[in-house]
Amino acid sequence: MPEDVRDDLATLMLFNAEVAAIRDRISEALPGEIRLQWWQDVISGERASEGEAHPLASRLLELIARRSMPVAPLTGMCEARVFDLYDDPMPDRSSYEGYAGETASALLQMSVFIVAPEASAGTATASGHAGVAQAVAGHLMMLPITQRRGQVFIPADLLAATGLDRSSLLDGKDSNRIDAAIRAFAGLGREHLAKARDAFSAVPSDARCAYLPVALAEPVFARAESLGSRCMETSPRPSQLRRQWRLWRAARSGRI
Repeated sequence: MPEDVRDDLATLMLFNAEVAAIRDRISEALPGEIRLQWWQDVISGERASEGEAHPLASRLLELIARRSMPVAPLTGMCEARVFDLYDDPMPDRSSYEGYAGETASALLQMSVFIVAPEASAGTATASGHAGVAQAVAGHLMMLPITQRRGQVFIPADLLAATGLDRSSLLDGKDSNRIDAAIRAFAGLGREHLAKARDAFSAVPSDARCAYLPVALAEPVFARAESLGSRCMETSPRPSQLRRQWRLWRAARSGRI
């Protein structure tokens, strides 16, 4: 990333990590909802004084003010993360795409806004599809964790197409059908990655570095397809060396 935007991108990524990790820090949903609402209030200016006393919130508020960043995507990320606090299954593919759009896609689009603000108006399509691909890869890597929690992010219509539902997926006994469900979910990610690559051709060169993390999605899909039902026990996360190599190659080629 260009040196002059690294600190601002770090602030944005830390905010995303903060709201994404709330589920790990609570024992029931209500405190998590209160925390997410606090972040929304701080970002919208209703609790600016409280935010100024919080190390990360104060940096985020300063970033918003200095770069005139829109706050709606950030508050939308908080609203979408309420789903993480509960064990309700993801209803269908459209719902999943909406969730990913408000989380991973929004993060990519805000990253573009920081890196190349003039280009951000024309990158929504690339960010939208790339974010869904990135979200699928992330949830594939988290399968061992979400299974222990009782969470299911694989859309219910994809599960139903393979003869599964939330309970039978979490039970983990029907390995053949779970193989099919995981491959179908990876296929959803691949579909959006292909569309993101099509749209990526229109992304200006100075904005492309914001999409580097998306280069890590494809090896996750490949490993998940290979592992199948074993993803419920072993994360399909590529090795650190392979991740670094993929990022280096994407940075050199300008492609995801």
